[in-house]
Amino acid sequence: MTDDVHDTSSAEPGGADEMADARAIEHEMHARAEHEHEHEHDRAPQAHPAIPIDRQLEAILMIADEPQSLVALGAAVNAPVPAVRQAVERLVADFDGVDGTTRRGFELREVGGGWRFYVRQDLDAVVEQFVEAERPSRLSQAALETLAVVAYKQPITRSQIASIRAVNVDGVVRTLVARGLIEESFTDSETGAINYVTSDLLLQQLGINSLDELPLISPLLDDGADGFGQNEGIPDGRV
Repeated sequence: MTDDVHDTSSAEPGGADEMADARAIEHEMHARAEHEHEHEHDRAPQAHPAIPIDRQLEAILMIADEPQSLVALGAAVNAPVPAVRQAVERLVADFDGVDGTTRRGFELREVGGGWRFYVRQDLDAVVEQFVEAERPSRLSQAALETLAVVAYKQPITRSQIASIRAVNVDGVVRTLVARGLIEESFTDSETGAINYVTSDLLLQQLGINSLDELPLISPLLDDGADGFGQNEGIPDGRV
């Protein structure tokens, strides 16, 4: 009778066999968890002990497009934030020439909660001159036509320019703004459209002192009486 009772209990849910199976499964899961934990270190970003943290941060910041926080830098080199902060401070002092090192033409500056390389302010003119020299000197025909429309019809919006030229001018307008030949003047309060005008740089490039010195455009058009419009209220036929 004892054997019958034993057999019945082992067949019921929660019996000895099922409990043994449950313990086996639990043991296997525990073993897998320990195995995963052992290999977590292999998957985590590894530090490079042979390379000083200062140099690692310098390399990362050299290619960063945006300011990098201390936390982000710490994650990149697998180092605690206090150590990263100290390394950044050493880099700043190094680039500034604090301890007798050469003062660099760039600086490591904290902006918007992050760190990034910037050109030193006293060298802005040198960099600007270089950038200007690297820019293509000639404008495309489309850019010249758009620039002429702005010069004679300013202030004018992109949609108005497109209406006159009968083409999309978004890219050309961006080019002229980037070249510093036209600039945003104001935004229409009703439509939100940006109005563009020519810049002082254009006057310098043309060798004139004011827009009044622009040549008359009417004689260059098929109908000299019309110009871009009826020239109402515009002296000298300028549009």
